[in-house]
Amino acid sequence: MVDTDWQSDLRKRGYRLTPQRQLVLEAVDRLEHATPDDILTEVRKTAGGINISTVYRTLELLEELGLVSHAHLGHGAPTYHLADRHDHIHLVCRDCTGVIEAGLPVAADFTERLRAEFGFETDMKHFAIFGRCRACASGKAPAGS
Repeated sequence: MVDTDWQSDLRKRGYRLTPQRQLVLEAVDRLEHATPDDILTEVRKTAGGINISTVYRTLELLEELGLVSHAHLGHGAPTYHLADRHDHIHLVCRDCTGVIEAGLPVAADFTERLRAEFGFETDMKHFAIFGRCRACASGKAPAGS
């Protein structure tokens, strides 16, 4: 888990660290790339009364405050991770559904070309590239992955 003082972060922005916010932040931290449903399942291990709308509202607020970030890693719901982790591109394996985090310098030539040719400034932290991971491409992925 990332050692973060969420209470201070929220207080600086005029908010309290409510039990629901803390549970959602802890779940996002533990799960790393998690959908709201995954987060709800994790939160309900501690607080059975939390519902999905509370999770969505909490994630929306936490993203507005810059504490979590999301990316779309497929056709379903977005996945969330803590925003204080380094910005990265998501490499998503279509076979095993694993997610590899690649640092932004990997895409530096690509983003510079977009800037030069189109005047387009990229927001790469929401970017996902789909393909096959090394293990799946070589046929060495563990069974059942």
